[in-house]
Amino acid sequence: MLAERLRSDELDVWRDRNVIPQMTDVDVLVPMMFRIDAAAMDAIRPRLIQQVGSGLEGVDLAAARARQIPVAALPASGSNAESVAEHVLLLILALLRELPLAQANIRAGVLGSPLGRMLAGRTACLWGLGATALSLSRRLRALGVSVIGITRDPHASKIADFGLDACYSTAERDIGLARTDILIPCVRMSDATRGLIDGHVFAALRAGAYFVNAARGPLVDYRALYDALASGRLAGAALDVFWTEPIPADDPILALRNVIATPHIAGVTDRSYGEIVDAFAANIERFRRGDPLLNRSA
Repeated sequence: MLAERLRSDELDVWRDRNVIPQMTDVDVLVPMMFRIDAAAMDAIRPRLIQQVGSGLEGVDLAAARARQIPVAALPASGSNAESVAEHVLLLILALLRELPLAQANIRAGVLGSPLGRMLAGRTACLWGLGATALSLSRRLRALGVSVIGITRDPHASKIADFGLDACYSTAERDIGLARTDILIPCVRMSDATRGLIDGHVFAALRAGAYFVNAARGPLVDYRALYDALASGRLAGAALDVFWTEPIPADDPILALRNVIATPHIAGVTDRSYGEIVDAFAANIERFRRGDPLLNRSA
């Protein structure tokens, strides 16, 4: 594996997100849940910023371009997309079957409760049609779920490729949301999508709908989600990503009985990480040789 060829390189680990490390002229800077802004770039002076995931919302791309620092990510396809899709399916089933209550009932010696809800026959809405949505659509359809999509530019080909029962433009989103039992955002995080899932969206959903987010936390308006859950407008939410990570253990949303949370692990599987390491190492080798970088964003 290419990763083996990187073992002779020097590795320094930056652990304190509040203190810029005392190192300069770094060849490759790898953000690991750290914000890489202009100050960090000026202090560290990396020759390349290489993300180990697909999201680059933690990197100030404008500052990188101004300093002519290349920035690259990894594709959100392959085993990563498959792993996220599997985890989303786990979260959906856990919500419908009230898994935390079922586990509590085991400890309390209660049998035959809670009454679960079937997934088959429900309508799931994938907001954003990329690699993860494609993997999800295939799995959901196999379980008898009606799948619809919301995307900026719907085409007949997308309906065919994703096996959708319907596809709506973002301008038509309320029509699709009114049909939705389970809303799953699959869009990338950017300034344009921050707070995309707001109070209007939750109000447009069917009463008693569910919300599952394994994309990015800031896609969602926190207060709007909390109010929809606390009021019962939403039957439940399953969250793998949060507005601040790690989310404080005493965050009020975690205390709601209709919330299930996991610690940003949707893409954390053996096969996904194996592919990530190989793709990361391959791009470092390209950088070392002076070849064009893959998945370059700046």
